[in-house]
Amino acid sequence: MKSFKYKIKDELGIHARPAGLLCKTAKELDSEITIKKGDVTVSATRLMALMGLGIKCGDEVEVVANGGNEESSITTMKNFFEENL
Repeated sequence: MKSFKYKIKDELGIHARPAGLLCKTAKELDSEITIKKGDVTVSATRLMALMGLGIKCGDEVEVVANGGNEESSITTMKNFFEENL
């Protein structure tokens, strides 16, 4: 299991467009990707669950890659977050 924490910088937080891109990116990886905000953890491949977290600008989330090529998957997710959120 590999993980990183990220503070959301996008003014709108994780809204529809980046959430859709995040789900698409997570589905392409061979690791299971989860996003955790507070005590709630959801699969990054489930758009509605991800939107249900209500992640806003300034919120800190934890991104976890489990199974498969975790190192490659977590690097891809870090790049995605830095470029899009």
